[in-house]
Amino acid sequence: MTLFKDKACCPLPYLRGIIYPLNIWSLRQIRGGSNHKNRRLTLMPYKLVGDWKHGIAFDLHTLASTYLGENEYGHPHFDNQRSEMGELVYRLKNKQDTSAVAGIVKLLDKIGGLENFDCIIPVPATNKDRPYQPVELVAAAICKRRSIKLLKNYLVNDGGQQLKNVTDPSARDELLRKALQIVGKTSIENKKVLLFDDIYRSGSTLKVATDLLYR
Repeated sequence: MTLFKDKACCPLPYLRGIIYPLNIWSLRQIRGGSNHKNRRLTLMPYKLVGDWKHGIAFDLHTLASTYLGENEYGHPHFDNQRSEMGELVYRLKNKQDTSAVAGIVKLLDKIGGLENFDCIIPVPATNKDRPYQPVELVAAAICKRRSIKLLKNYLVNDGGQQLKNVTDPSARDELLRKALQIVGKTSIENKKVLLFDDIYRSGSTLKVATDLLYR
């Protein structure tokens, strides 16, 4: 889950709340790039710029990646060096290791002030075939640890797994705007809302979700 985007978009009085995205990790190159030594010179959190009050990413997911060739199925194979947070999220999402949740939440203890939020809204998943949703598990654990209200299923995503394969920003935005919907009935007007996701790439999902919540 990543760090914060730092663009103050002063919400107008009619907006439904103040949105703060928080991701467990970020895959983008930030100042020090993928060089491990340079990366350690940068200070957390990593600011993420967007139409929200404040946004951060906790850490990079992959610090280095070496191409090893193709596996027996003809797919590219890499030797990946992950950050501590990146490894925990990899275990949770890719290895179905729910014990990683405790480690993720403990690392997020380094971010002070989360207990001051009125609620957390998890970003809905596109892959609905998992036995559990990683973002929801971690969000629930944070809420329990910090005594925050969890608005589970406040946002839903009616899109399919095909969204993962759409790389064109405009096309992805269009699909997301059709897929994301608010179904929660709880009012978030004038509330301090933490919009929580596990990965930040282009920022399209957070951007569309934020626009939707501000309506």
